[in-house]
Amino acid sequence: MERREFVASLVAGGCAGMCVDLTLFPLDTIKTRLQSQQGFYKAGGFRGIYAGVPSAAVGSFPNAAAFFVTYEYTKALLGTGGVFALPHVAPVTHMLAASLGEVVACLIRVPTEVVKQRAQASLSSSTYNILLATLREEGVRGLYRGYGSTVLREIPFSLVQFPLWEYLKHRVKASYVFTLLSAFVCLSVGAVAALVTTPLDVAKTRIMLAKAGSTTASGNIPLVLYDVWRSRGIAGLFAGSIPRMTFISVGGFIFLGAYEKVRRTLL
Repeated sequence: MERREFVASLVAGGCAGMCVDLTLFPLDTIKTRLQSQQGFYKAGGFRGIYAGVPSAAVGSFPNAAAFFVTYEYTKALLGTGGVFALPHVAPVTHMLAASLGEVVACLIRVPTEVVKQRAQASLSSSTYNILLATLREEGVRGLYRGYGSTVLREIPFSLVQFPLWEYLKHRVKASYVFTLLSAFVCLSVGAVAALVTTPLDVAKTRIMLAKAGSTTASGNIPLVLYDVWRSRGIAGLFAGSIPRMTFISVGGFIFLGAYEKVRRTLL
Protein backbone atom coordinates (compact mmCIF):
# COMPACT_ATOMS: atom_id res chain seq x y z
CA MET A 1 0.00 0.00 0.00
CA GLU A 2 1.37 3.40 -0.98
CA ARG A 3 1.71 6.17 1.61
CA ARG A 4 -1.02 8.21 -0.09
CA GLU A 5 -3.47 5.27 0.03
CA PHE A 6 -2.56 4.61 3.67
CA VAL A 7 -3.31 8.20 4.70
CA ALA A 8 -6.52 8.26 2.64
CA SER A 9 -7.77 5.04 4.29
CA LEU A 10 -6.79 6.33 7.74
CA VAL A 11 -8.57 9.69 7.41
CA ALA A 12 -11.59 8.37 5.49
CA GLY A 13 -12.12 5.53 7.97
CA GLY A 14 -11.87 7.86 10.95
CA CYS A 15 -14.30 10.38 9.47
CA ALA A 16 -16.78 7.64 8.56
CA GLY A 17 -16.64 6.21 12.08
CA MET A 18 -17.27 9.57 13.72
CA CYS A 19 -20.20 10.30 11.38
CA VAL A 20 -21.98 7.10 12.40
CA ASP A 21 -21.15 6.97 16.11
CA LEU A 22 -22.11 10.56 16.88
CA THR A 23 -25.14 10.79 14.56
CA LEU A 24 -26.82 7.59 15.78
CA PHE A 25 -25.58 7.65 19.39
CA PRO A 26 -29.08 7.90 20.97
CA LEU A 27 -30.04 4.57 19.35
CA ASP A 28 -26.99 2.95 20.89
CA THR A 29 -27.91 4.27 24.35
CA ILE A 30 -31.45 2.91 24.07
CA LYS A 31 -30.11 -0.49 22.94
CA THR A 32 -27.65 -0.67 25.86
CA ARG A 33 -30.35 0.13 28.42
CA LEU A 34 -32.75 -2.42 26.94
CA GLN A 35 -30.05 -5.09 27.22
CA SER A 36 -28.84 -4.17 30.71
CA GLN A 37 -29.62 -6.46 33.62
CA GLN A 38 -31.50 -3.79 35.59
CA GLY A 39 -33.87 -3.07 32.70
CA PHE A 40 -34.52 -0.07 30.47
CA TYR A 41 -36.10 2.39 32.92
CA LYS A 42 -33.83 1.59 35.88
CA ALA A 43 -30.83 2.07 33.59
CA GLY A 44 -32.04 5.57 32.75
CA GLY A 45 -34.88 5.20 30.25
CA PHE A 46 -34.88 8.13 27.85
CA ARG A 47 -32.99 10.41 30.26
CA GLY A 48 -29.40 11.39 29.55
CA ILE A 49 -29.55 9.89 26.08
CA TYR A 50 -26.05 11.19 25.30
CA ALA A 51 -24.43 9.70 28.43
CA GLY A 52 -21.09 8.18 27.44
CA VAL A 53 -20.73 10.21 24.24
CA PRO A 54 -17.23 11.50 25.21
CA SER A 55 -15.93 7.92 25.12
CA ALA A 56 -17.53 7.34 21.71
CA ALA A 57 -16.13 10.63 20.39
CA VAL A 58 -12.60 9.78 21.53
CA GLY A 59 -12.66 6.21 20.24
CA SER A 60 -14.64 6.38 17.00
CA PHE A 61 -11.95 7.97 14.79
CA PRO A 62 -8.99 5.70 15.72
CA ASN A 63 -11.27 2.64 15.86
CA ALA A 64 -12.67 3.06 12.35
CA ALA A 65 -9.30 4.22 11.01
CA ALA A 66 -7.60 1.09 12.40
CA PHE A 67 -10.23 -1.11 10.75
CA PHE A 68 -9.95 0.39 7.29
CA VAL A 69 -6.13 0.66 7.30
CA THR A 70 -5.93 -3.03 8.28
CA TYR A 71 -8.63 -3.96 5.78
CA GLU A 72 -7.05 -2.12 2.83
CA TYR A 73 -3.51 -3.24 3.71
CA THR A 74 -4.52 -6.92 4.10
CA LYS A 75 -6.53 -6.78 0.88
CA ALA A 76 -3.55 -5.29 -1.00
CA LEU A 77 -1.11 -7.78 0.57
CA LEU A 78 -3.20 -10.85 -0.26
CA GLY A 79 -3.87 -9.55 -3.77
CA THR A 80 -0.18 -9.26 -4.75
CA GLY A 81 0.12 -12.90 -5.80
CA GLY A 82 -0.82 -16.51 -5.17
CA VAL A 83 -4.26 -18.03 -4.94
CA PHE A 84 -5.79 -14.95 -3.25
CA ALA A 85 -4.98 -12.82 -6.31
CA LEU A 86 -7.38 -14.86 -8.48
CA PRO A 87 -10.61 -12.98 -9.34
CA HIS A 88 -12.96 -15.75 -8.19
CA VAL A 89 -11.21 -15.88 -4.80
CA ALA A 90 -11.68 -12.13 -4.21
CA PRO A 91 -14.67 -12.59 -1.83
CA VAL A 92 -12.52 -14.80 0.43
CA THR A 93 -9.79 -12.13 0.40
CA HIS A 94 -12.33 -9.50 1.44
CA MET A 95 -13.68 -11.78 4.19
CA LEU A 96 -10.20 -12.38 5.62
CA ALA A 97 -9.28 -8.69 5.38
CA ALA A 98 -12.52 -7.61 7.08
CA SER A 99 -12.12 -10.22 9.85
CA LEU A 100 -8.55 -9.15 10.59
CA GLY A 101 -9.70 -5.52 10.46
CA GLU A 102 -12.30 -6.24 13.16
CA VAL A 103 -9.77 -8.04 15.38
CA VAL A 104 -7.40 -5.04 15.22
CA ALA A 105 -10.14 -2.39 15.52
CA CYS A 106 -11.55 -4.09 18.63
CA LEU A 107 -8.27 -3.41 20.42
CA ILE A 108 -9.38 0.24 20.37
CA ARG A 109 -13.15 -0.26 20.28
CA VAL A 110 -13.53 -2.48 23.36
CA PRO A 111 -12.01 -0.12 25.99
CA THR A 112 -14.11 2.81 24.71
CA GLU A 113 -17.16 0.53 24.54
CA VAL A 114 -16.72 -0.62 28.14
CA VAL A 115 -16.56 2.95 29.44
CA LYS A 116 -19.36 4.15 27.13
CA GLN A 117 -21.80 1.37 28.05
CA ARG A 118 -21.19 1.78 31.77
CA ALA A 119 -21.86 5.51 31.43
CA GLN A 120 -25.03 4.79 29.42
CA ALA A 121 -26.36 2.43 32.11
CA SER A 122 -25.32 4.57 35.10
CA LEU A 123 -26.38 8.22 34.97
CA SER A 124 -24.88 8.90 38.41
CA SER A 125 -21.28 8.67 37.14
CA SER A 126 -19.45 10.62 34.45
CA THR A 127 -17.40 9.03 31.68
CA TYR A 128 -14.15 10.15 33.32
CA ASN A 129 -15.11 8.78 36.75
CA ILE A 130 -16.13 5.44 35.22
CA LEU A 131 -12.76 5.19 33.46
CA LEU A 132 -10.90 5.88 36.71
CA ALA A 133 -13.06 3.43 38.67
CA THR A 134 -12.49 0.67 36.10
CA LEU A 135 -8.72 1.17 36.12
CA ARG A 136 -8.65 1.31 39.93
CA GLU A 137 -10.73 -1.84 40.44
CA GLU A 138 -9.67 -4.03 37.51
CA GLY A 139 -6.68 -2.39 35.87
CA VAL A 140 -6.18 -2.21 32.11
CA ARG A 141 -7.53 -5.75 31.82
CA GLY A 142 -10.93 -4.47 32.92
CA LEU A 143 -11.10 -2.23 29.86
CA TYR A 144 -10.84 -5.31 27.64
CA ARG A 145 -13.63 -7.23 29.31
CA GLY A 146 -15.93 -8.50 26.57
CA TYR A 147 -13.27 -8.46 23.84
CA GLY A 148 -14.08 -12.00 22.69
CA SER A 149 -17.82 -11.44 22.50
CA THR A 150 -17.30 -8.14 20.65
CA VAL A 151 -15.13 -9.79 17.99
CA LEU A 152 -17.63 -12.66 17.62
CA ARG A 153 -20.41 -10.10 17.19
CA GLU A 154 -18.58 -8.04 14.55
CA ILE A 155 -17.03 -10.69 12.29
CA PRO A 156 -20.23 -12.39 10.97
CA PHE A 157 -21.56 -9.02 9.83
CA SER A 158 -18.30 -8.07 8.09
CA LEU A 159 -18.09 -11.46 6.37
CA VAL A 160 -21.32 -10.66 4.54
CA GLN A 161 -21.17 -6.90 4.09
CA PHE A 162 -17.70 -6.28 2.70
CA PRO A 163 -17.61 -8.87 -0.11
CA LEU A 164 -20.99 -7.52 -1.29
CA TRP A 165 -19.80 -3.92 -1.03
CA GLU A 166 -16.62 -4.68 -3.00
CA TYR A 167 -18.60 -6.57 -5.63
CA LEU A 168 -20.96 -3.63 -6.17
CA LYS A 169 -18.07 -1.15 -6.17
CA HIS A 170 -16.33 -2.96 -9.04
CA ARG A 171 -19.39 -4.03 -11.03
CA VAL A 172 -21.52 -0.89 -10.90
CA LYS A 173 -19.90 2.06 -12.64
CA ALA A 174 -22.67 4.67 -12.32
CA SER A 175 -22.22 6.38 -8.94
CA TYR A 176 -25.93 6.96 -8.30
CA VAL A 177 -26.75 3.30 -9.05
CA PHE A 178 -23.91 2.20 -6.74
CA THR A 179 -25.28 4.45 -4.01
CA LEU A 180 -28.77 2.98 -4.34
CA LEU A 181 -27.54 -0.62 -4.38
CA SER A 182 -25.22 0.05 -1.43
CA ALA A 183 -28.18 1.44 0.48
CA PHE A 184 -30.18 -1.70 -0.32
CA VAL A 185 -27.34 -4.00 0.81
CA CYS A 186 -26.77 -2.10 4.05
CA LEU A 187 -30.46 -1.75 4.90
CA SER A 188 -31.44 -5.34 4.08
CA VAL A 189 -28.34 -7.45 4.72
CA GLY A 190 -27.31 -5.21 7.61
CA ALA A 191 -30.67 -5.53 9.30
CA VAL A 192 -30.70 -9.32 9.01
CA ALA A 193 -27.10 -9.66 10.24
CA ALA A 194 -27.85 -7.30 13.14
CA LEU A 195 -30.90 -9.35 14.16
CA VAL A 196 -29.08 -12.69 14.00
CA THR A 197 -26.13 -11.44 16.06
CA THR A 198 -28.24 -9.65 18.70
CA PRO A 199 -27.84 -12.46 21.30
CA LEU A 200 -24.06 -12.02 21.04
CA ASP A 201 -24.53 -8.29 21.49
CA VAL A 202 -26.67 -8.91 24.59
CA ALA A 203 -23.93 -11.16 25.99
CA LYS A 204 -21.31 -8.49 25.26
CA THR A 205 -23.37 -5.81 27.05
CA ARG A 206 -24.00 -8.03 30.10
CA ILE A 207 -20.31 -8.96 30.34
CA MET A 208 -19.16 -5.33 30.10
CA LEU A 209 -21.70 -4.06 32.63
CA ALA A 210 -21.29 -6.89 35.17
CA LYS A 211 -19.71 -6.24 38.55
CA ALA A 212 -16.04 -7.18 38.84
CA GLY A 213 -15.60 -10.72 40.17
CA SER A 214 -19.10 -11.88 39.24
CA THR A 215 -19.79 -14.99 37.13
CA THR A 216 -20.97 -12.85 34.21
CA ALA A 217 -17.81 -10.75 34.31
CA SER A 218 -15.73 -13.88 33.64
CA GLY A 219 -16.81 -13.65 30.00
CA ASN A 220 -18.29 -17.13 29.54
CA ILE A 221 -20.60 -16.35 26.57
CA PRO A 222 -22.70 -19.59 26.60
CA LEU A 223 -23.24 -19.23 30.35
CA VAL A 224 -24.27 -15.57 30.00
CA LEU A 225 -26.71 -16.41 27.19
CA TYR A 226 -28.19 -19.27 29.22
CA ASP A 227 -28.60 -16.94 32.19
CA VAL A 228 -30.42 -14.35 30.03
CA TRP A 229 -32.65 -17.02 28.47
CA ARG A 230 -33.52 -18.48 31.90
CA SER A 231 -34.47 -15.09 33.38
CA ARG A 232 -36.03 -13.33 30.37
CA GLY A 233 -36.58 -15.99 27.72
CA ILE A 234 -36.18 -15.46 23.98
CA ALA A 235 -37.23 -11.82 24.33
CA GLY A 236 -34.21 -11.23 26.58
CA LEU A 237 -31.82 -12.75 24.05
CA PHE A 238 -33.12 -10.35 21.39
CA ALA A 239 -33.46 -7.29 23.65
CA GLY A 240 -32.57 -4.09 21.81
CA SER A 241 -32.86 -5.76 18.40
CA ILE A 242 -34.91 -2.95 16.83
CA PRO A 243 -32.55 -0.05 17.73
CA ARG A 244 -29.60 -2.32 16.89
CA MET A 245 -31.03 -3.22 13.45
CA THR A 246 -31.71 0.46 12.76
CA PHE A 247 -28.23 1.49 13.90
CA ILE A 248 -26.43 -1.19 11.89
CA SER A 249 -28.42 -0.83 8.66
CA VAL A 250 -28.59 2.99 8.52
CA GLY A 251 -25.14 3.31 10.08
CA GLY A 252 -23.64 0.88 7.55
CA PHE A 253 -24.91 3.01 4.68
CA ILE A 254 -23.53 6.21 6.24
CA PHE A 255 -20.26 4.46 7.20
CA LEU A 256 -19.44 2.99 3.79
CA GLY A 257 -20.78 6.01 1.91
CA ALA A 258 -18.73 8.49 3.94
CA TYR A 259 -15.62 6.30 3.71
CA GLU A 260 -15.82 5.96 -0.07
CA LYS A 261 -16.55 9.65 -0.59
CA VAL A 262 -13.73 10.93 1.62
CA ARG A 263 -11.23 8.37 0.29
CA ARG A 264 -11.97 9.23 -3.35
CA THR A 265 -11.65 12.94 -2.55
CA LEU A 266 -8.25 12.42 -0.92
CA LEU A 267 -6.98 10.22 -3.74
